[in-house]
Amino acid sequence: MATNSCQSLCNDDVRRLAASLGFDACGFARADDVDDTACDAYDRWIAARRHGELAYMEKYGDIRRSPALLLDGAKTVISLAMNYFPAVRRSPELPQFAYYAYGDDYHEVIRSRLRQIADFITQRTGAACRPCVDTAPIRERYWAQRAGIGFVGTNNQLIIPRRGSFFFLAEIVTTYSFAPDEPCTATCGDCRRCVEACPAGAISPGEGVDCRRCLSALTIEHRGALPPDVRLCGHVYGCDVCQIVCPHNRAPQPTIVPEFAPSEFILNATVDDIASLTPDEFRRLFRHSAVRRAKLEGLVRNAEAIKR
Repeated sequence: MATNSCQSLCNDDVRRLAASLGFDACGFARADDVDDTACDAYDRWIAARRHGELAYMEKYGDIRRSPALLLDGAKTVISLAMNYFPAVRRSPELPQFAYYAYGDDYHEVIRSRLRQIADFITQRTGAACRPCVDTAPIRERYWAQRAGIGFVGTNNQLIIPRRGSFFFLAEIVTTYSFAPDEPCTATCGDCRRCVEACPAGAISPGEGVDCRRCLSALTIEHRGALPPDVRLCGHVYGCDVCQIVCPHNRAPQPTIVPEFAPSEFILNATVDDIASLTPDEFRRLFRHSAVRRAKLEGLVRNAEAIKR
């Protein structure tokens, strides 16, 4: 494997390219094993079954701990963040979609941009790269904190101080040795706004989010009938309440990424429009959307639950 065999490359070279591609933050961390404290907290969360039906969270524990298992010879994890906060939002009178699902599927949007950065690194240095967009078993928020981008809040979201949490995260694991940034040491302190505002009571300080109650997990990941005691509180796909009330999200800047602009349906669909979707309409409207994750049956189920 060729590593560092061509030209040298500095962090700012990558940051400039990332910014030109629409990323709002870019940080660097040594590709060491995840520390024991973070691993133990994750293991306790899984053991308590707080991941609910997200069975994939139980898998690949060894890879989640060690980025070197994602890429042989890994030396650096590059963490990147891209703003998705919409400039125009649905009326509060309508059933709510999570903001991250307003535009095109972030996997598609970000993957092509990550590939450009990875190719740039390889062409300049000969180093190998492994881009990751929410599908590889890598601790995204942990690495964003280690790379100095932000901190993991009580609501388990990555919070960029004074800029908020409406950001997609992505990583490039590379065999090139970049200088590491200082980790972010900010915390939520004694703020409990997300805990108190969560409509499902799913957030517990020190214990993380309980996916068995979280409306985002239930409206997107749960298959079949919703548990009888669940009230969706107007959320048809996902839930942003814990982010909206966060003090760091007081004045979020709208995204400049054109692919994240909402469609007409996302902006204006009524609960009846959603409940009456046909399979063909669902495929046409959400062909390039993260909403596909809920499947037609789940989206219609959620709309019907809101109507009752």
